[in-house]
Formats: sequence, structure tokens, C-alpha cells
Amino acid sequence: MTSAGAPVLDSKIEDGIALGGLAELLGFHIRMAHLAMFRDFTEALAGLDLTQKQCATLQLIGANPRVSQAEIATALDMDRATMMAIIDRLENRGLVTRVRSAEDRRRQELHLTASGQSALSGAMTAIAAHEAHFKSRFTPAELDALLNALQRIHSQD
Repeated sequence: MTSAGAPVLDSKIEDGIALGGLAELLGFHIRMAHLAMFRDFTEALAGLDLTQKQCATLQLIGANPRVSQAEIATALDMDRATMMAIIDRLENRGLVTRVRSAEDRRRQELHLTASGQSALSGAMTAIAAHEAHFKSRFTPAELDALLNALQRIHSQD
């Protein structure tokens, strides 16, 4: 810790290259943490042939029966065209179905198929192991503080 109580940041990365001012940048450390988690997530789900966006989409459909593509796109801060491509892929794999809403004929409701529920279950098991790998580096209080800080960064003002 420095005299001001702030943590001392490592000014070098594994291969010994000096980071210069990067060591002090919050964005740099968030990006490096994101890359580490993304690599591990990709490896954890490699056998399921699912991306992070596809997993998040399956989770939202599972948690919100009859949800629309637009609602999922909004929740994941994605454009509608990207979301449509994700849903198309999931539908082509037999994991999701689109059903026209009885209340609003313009609306397509999304549902998990039995295969989609199975894929989601497998993904959740793999994600739990992936999360445990990183969460084990923190005490419960540290993890709460980290999650709170990250939510403050990405929440809407």
C-alpha cells in the first residue's frame, strides 16, 4: 500500500516489459481482467460450442419466458441486428424457438427448446466452475466490494 492507502500497482507484466502510465489506468486493468476472464470462459465452454453472447441470451430467455429479441438486445446493450443473428444461430441449432405473440401479432416471443434447456444447464455448470476459479481469489468482502465497484462503473447515471 502507498502512504495514501492505495494499493501498489505492479508496473510490469509477466514478460518484464514496463507498463509506464498504463499501470495507473483503471481502464487498462479492467481490459486485462476482461481478457483473462474471456479466455477462461471460452475454454470452459469450448465443448458446448456457445459464445458468451449466446449463453447470456439463453440465460435471459430461460429466466424470462416469452421475452422478445428487442428486450434481450436492450438488456445486453446490443443492437437489434446482432441480436437477430444470435437468435437465428440459436434457432438453427434447435435451442430456441420464435412464437408469434397472441397479444401482439408483430411481436415474436422466444422460448427455449428442450435442447436449449439442456444446453443452458450444461453452460451454467461450466460457468459456475469458471466463476469459482476467479472468485476464489477474493474474500467474500472483497468480492462484494469488487462487484459493487464494477456495477458503479457500468450503471446508468
